[in-house]
Amino acid sequence: MNSKFKKVPVVVIMLIILWMAVPVPVSAAEADTPASGKAATETVETAADSTGNKAWAAAMCVGLPAAAGTIGMAWAISKSSEGISRQPEADGKIRTGLMLGLVFIETAIIYALIVAILIIFVL
Repeated sequence: MNSKFKKVPVVVIMLIILWMAVPVPVSAAEADTPASGKAATETVETAADSTGNKAWAAAMCVGLPAAAGTIGMAWAISKSSEGISRQPEADGKIRTGLMLGLVFIETAIIYALIVAILIIFVL
């Protein structure tokens, strides 16, 4: 495989992380709210901002580990297939190590899901 193509997934992941780090701009309509009724709208806007922030935090909390876990699992499966094709007599040991590694990766993703659920419902 060409080294140029090996760098493409890393660049794509970095661009996605950069895109997620850019703050969402406040709309102009919110900036032009009249002074009357300001107290009532502030509580609604604060609740909406809190819900939106929770949604972004939960999405990043699950999305980034899931993406990294998927890449790690794909890489592990690829390497184990290569190892089995090179040494078919060691397929049992390679498969056992692969399954153990996949379980650990998936456990980290499930922990991220639990943290996201806690962000949504507890905070």
